[in-house]
Amino acid sequence: MENKKTLIIVSVLLVALIGGASLLYTKLGAKMKPDNLLIQNNGGVSGDVTPGASANQTDDSSERPTTAPGNSSETTDSSSEDNGTSSENNTTAENVPFQAPDFSVYDREGNTVRLSDFYGKPVVLNFWASWCGPCKMEMPDFEEIYKEYGNDIHFVMVNLTDGDRETMDTATAFLDNSGYTFPVYYDKDYDASYTYQVYGIPVTYFINAEGHLIAQGSSALDAETIKRGIEMILE
Repeated sequence: MENKKTLIIVSVLLVALIGGASLLYTKLGAKMKPDNLLIQNNGGVSGDVTPGASANQTDDSSERPTTAPGNSSETTDSSSEDNGTSSENNTTAENVPFQAPDFSVYDREGNTVRLSDFYGKPVVLNFWASWCGPCKMEMPDFEEIYKEYGNDIHFVMVNLTDGDRETMDTATAFLDNSGYTFPVYYDKDYDASYTYQVYGIPVTYFINAEGHLIAQGSSALDAETIKRGIEMILE
């Protein structure tokens, strides 16, 4: 009788464990989907993610740089108490575009380049490294889309060049061996990664011609999602 009771308890626990694992797999699977583009909204994007933070902070599909340049800054509640401000004024404030933070990086020749140098055309800003698996997954799509939109949009593919895990030589060799032709810039001083608080890669920002941050996507993006972001900044 005692053995039978023990068997029943073990069976119940096993069923519960399998059910919990199935639920966890489903939730993680949803997070791993590449279609995770977030829309910019008054200094932050939907989902309470600020520009400079990964759009999905717990997404295991993005890789964390070992140097971890920059830490996520403490955010404050953007909502304010009602001090008699009309709803019309609040609506107007919410529609104020967020200016993408500027930074400087280096091109292949060692020349200093600033993000603001590209304003006048929309910008696709991507952070990557050659050791990052998800970065490699999305690069063929970026290459094809660059060939399609390269005359209308600036592609700023920023390599996290820490001088240890990633150097200009290793990054450039990877690009040459892979046959990628999109423009690449090297963040040797961590200015870009600190400014955008990059701690998970890949992460991509879509910036319009005026330098306003419109959308953000984390982890490997597929071609459809990249094009959707581009459509937003071409409008």
